[in-house]
Amino acid sequence: MKRFFFSVLSLGVFISCSSSKNMTPPKVPAVTTPQTQTSQASNTYWQQHVDYKMEIDMDVNTYQYKGNQTLVYTNNSPDVLNRVYYHLYFNAFQPGSEMDVRSRTIADPDSRVGDRISKLKPNEIGYIKVNSLKQNGTVLKHETVGTVLEVDLAKPIQPGESVTFNMVFDAQVPVQIRRSGRNSREGVALSMTQWYPKLAEYDFEGWHADPYIGREFHGVWGDFDVKLTIDKTYVVGGTGYLQNPDATANNGKITWHYKAPKVHDFTWAADPDYIHDTLQIPNGPLLNFYYKSTLDAEKKESWKKLQPKTAALMKYFSEHIGTYPYKQYSVIQGGDGGMEYAMCTLITGNRSFGSLVGVTAHEMAHTWFQFLLATNEAKHEWMDEGFTSYISELAENEVMSRNRKNPVAGAYGSYIYLAKSDREQPLTTHADRYHYNQAYGISAYSKGSVFLAQLGYIIGEDNLKKTIKKYFNDFAFKHPTPNSIIRSAEKVSGLELDWYLMDFAQTTNTIDYGVKNIEEKNITLERIGQMPMPIDVTVTYTDDTTEDFYIPLQMMRGEKPTSATLKADWAWAYPTYTFEASKAVKSVQIDPKGMMADVDKKNNVK
Repeated sequence: MKRFFFSVLSLGVFISCSSSKNMTPPKVPAVTTPQTQTSQASNTYWQQHVDYKMEIDMDVNTYQYKGNQTLVYTNNSPDVLNRVYYHLYFNAFQPGSEMDVRSRTIADPDSRVGDRISKLKPNEIGYIKVNSLKQNGTVLKHETVGTVLEVDLAKPIQPGESVTFNMVFDAQVPVQIRRSGRNSREGVALSMTQWYPKLAEYDFEGWHADPYIGREFHGVWGDFDVKLTIDKTYVVGGTGYLQNPDATANNGKITWHYKAPKVHDFTWAADPDYIHDTLQIPNGPLLNFYYKSTLDAEKKESWKKLQPKTAALMKYFSEHIGTYPYKQYSVIQGGDGGMEYAMCTLITGNRSFGSLVGVTAHEMAHTWFQFLLATNEAKHEWMDEGFTSYISELAENEVMSRNRKNPVAGAYGSYIYLAKSDREQPLTTHADRYHYNQAYGISAYSKGSVFLAQLGYIIGEDNLKKTIKKYFNDFAFKHPTPNSIIRSAEKVSGLELDWYLMDFAQTTNTIDYGVKNIEEKNITLERIGQMPMPIDVTVTYTDDTTEDFYIPLQMMRGEKPTSATLKADWAWAYPTYTFEASKAVKSVQIDPKGMMADVDKKNNVK
């Protein structure tokens, strides 16, 4: 996790330490999940749809649970489907699993995992065992292969057809190791993420039945109806809207009923020692905070101070990306760090106030980048982690009154470090295929953040702000791809930007421009790196006055809005470029604001 430093900003909002059951949910804009509507490159976009109904009975003593799942699957694709696949994520937490072996063989393993999976005892492992599965009442053949259930259909699913799958399964919650589990290091009893048999996504690229090895997820949009039976002493928080707040116990257990419309996952956490605070945002969602009563007084006070900051962050993201469309959002102590889910996040809670704000800002921003803008995280991890890092740094800069000129300067430094090492791989690399965890982290978080920040350098900051909003309006509740953000930017700016996506995301080409020569009023620049860029230049004259120049990149077929003196285009294949200034030149600086990810800034000034 990053280190965070913050100051205090108070907001006039109401904080309540009572249960939310007597609160009236706010009215929010209606949302629609598209099934067949216009999208990325044509008018033939489609996406699959699921409706889950689950009844779960949890034994908090054995950490085992039984499940009945009814899933209505609608094939909106133009393809006939002969098989389907389910993710069984908890199977990763068994000795010899791919997650276990990968963690023990990668050069720099995640310290939270290490060799811990290999040492789990039978009553500590995780598993999901499918006992029966039917398609429209017909028993199906299925095979569990690691963390994936392979299913042969009794009858192919035709385009436009809906079928019903009925499943009975048993499962065991693993000891807390990665994201999910029981009895975390902070004493949270149940962090229930990736806990149910989840249908794999099928899209224009085909099936995405990736094994669970270490990274993140891709899911089918739909509606969830979940009934959870659990010990009456446990406080539960997570995805969805509680339908029966006044439920009563029966034989020491209570059945809680939740509905979650238009989501692609369902998560919950439970603990008998949770404090549950609520904060109602006027004309916005109800915020919930679940944290352990066993935290010391200072940490509990930090959770209180976190609550108005969370409201401010919610407001920032809604204003700068798009309106949060659900009725509630929960910040829950649980998991093993910080991880985003539908309508909630699980974070470790034994933190300082600054760290709580930092991790909450990042995980809440994921509500937009990847939850509402549901990219395939395994293939395009930089789009969710990087875009989230970018916007959360800007949000913290405002909410915490940091007043930093470039809130993502650290991301530039990390990316340049990686680009100059021998460990960088292109952003097209599957999230599980990086040679080093560090390279994955810098690529996904830092280079992904720089991608957006540098896009602002290319098309102009105002155009970037408009692009982010257009991207949300164009692709919320869908599955955008890398081309989606570029097309939104092109439509806003009127510029050609395919070269930027190709060079920065699909290769490891680097940016390196330098000042080669100055002769009186003539300035010669050179392109040293392989990646093209438009160039901002500030010239200081011998009389100590300055003038800004802008040199467009020819293949952009246009210019960003700027008050700088416009010069002729620079075509990429020409290694040098000479232009004439207004008077005798004293010095020249390329990219004075530092928003271009130039890997060698020493030659930017002469």
